[in-house]
Amino acid sequence: MKPEEIHLTDYMRILLGQVPWSFLLEVAIRAIFLYALIVVSMRLMGKRMSSQLSRHELAAISSIAAAIGVPIQAPDRGLLPALLIAAVIIAVQRLVFWESYRNRKFETVTQGQVSAMVEDGCLQYDAMRESVLSQERVFAELRQKGYDNLGKVRRMYMEASGAFTIVPQSPPRPGLTLIPSWDEDFLRDQHKAPDTYACCHCGNVQHSHQQQPGTCSNCQHQEWSPAVVAA
Repeated sequence: MKPEEIHLTDYMRILLGQVPWSFLLEVAIRAIFLYALIVVSMRLMGKRMSSQLSRHELAAISSIAAAIGVPIQAPDRGLLPALLIAAVIIAVQRLVFWESYRNRKFETVTQGQVSAMVEDGCLQYDAMRESVLSQERVFAELRQKGYDNLGKVRRMYMEASGAFTIVPQSPPRPGLTLIPSWDEDFLRDQHKAPDTYACCHCGNVQHSHQQQPGTCSNCQHQEWSPAVVAA
């Protein structure tokens, strides 16, 4: 449009653009068709598409969404290109799934692999760094699952999909508290293990009759807090 054709009081242009009212019915029909196309595409790509998405599945859904964005609004664009794009994406996705089923190495390369973020109450910073995961993010995930200290965690896995799986420690051990430092009331209510301290950096637990054990044997940090135990 030319600049002189744009007016703030041109409500019909703002609402409809440059199409007639009858195009609204066509938009509704296009929306129903493309909605059905997405549902069918997800069904054909497998049950996982309605669960936790992997990077490839997320890319597939994003590509389908991008493909339908133009034909659902543009009267000069047909529905067949969107249908063709969806068919290609489904074919590629099913090919990746099939090859992943047959070839474990291919699955690891394309989908990623499981990594342990916590082992026996200690944070695994190499794995966390590779997964771009901060200490606070790990703590937040554990708190959401009802854990208040690392001593209750035997393993915390980050799945290839990005989901977290937690294996509890049985019986629980003394560990680093997961409660934020500003929540002093909760921290006071936690039971402290006598002469036992947890590294504030990695969660490694050491026994010491001194208030500060010194350098952590696991990560070489020197900040400690009293290890807590299950009530």
